[in-house]
Amino acid sequence: MKAVNQHKPDVIFLDIQMPGLSGFDMLSMIEESVIPLVVFVTAYDEYALKAFEENTLDYLLKPIEQSRLEQTIRRIEENIEQENRPSYDIKPLKKIPCSLNNVVKLIDVDDIEFIVSDLSGVHVVTNNNNLLSDLTLKVMEERTDLFRCHRQYMVNLDSIKEIRLLDNGAAEIITNKGENVPVSRRSLRNLKQLIGMR
Repeated sequence: MKAVNQHKPDVIFLDIQMPGLSGFDMLSMIEESVIPLVVFVTAYDEYALKAFEENTLDYLLKPIEQSRLEQTIRRIEENIEQENRPSYDIKPLKKIPCSLNNVVKLIDVDDIEFIVSDLSGVHVVTNNNNLLSDLTLKVMEERTDLFRCHRQYMVNLDSIKEIRLLDNGAAEIITNKGENVPVSRRSLRNLKQLIGMR
């Protein structure tokens, strides 16, 4: 994920079965503006049909035959030449990959209290952890039910204990854990609608 966001490749070869998440899961974690052409790689034939259902450029079965790889490379070159951009059927995110002490943990979206972006990165805060993620707030806003309450913050609506209305027209959320999360004036209107408040 970090490499894709940093280098913005034209194409990635993506294994379908990986520890912890699938290639389809990883595809849903890439920001739409940088999503490359994708060639799925698999040893399992039953995934080949699903790869095409995901509107992938192509798929390769392991062990990969040179003639089949050459065919895929020609297809890649044609798409790059014609500037064809992929259009994928992206699924909602159920897990967010986060790092903690050189270990990647997959955090269930439902377990997240809030997310904050600052100079040190994107922090995913749960009941008992503050973890870093390589996903952008934009990806998480587009592909989860977390609410974007501020330019730098997202919150799980189920983690709201109370909302304090401020004199300047903004607000502050107090989470179940007792953390303060700011709410911008513009987001406050949307939040009130979501929770059925006038």
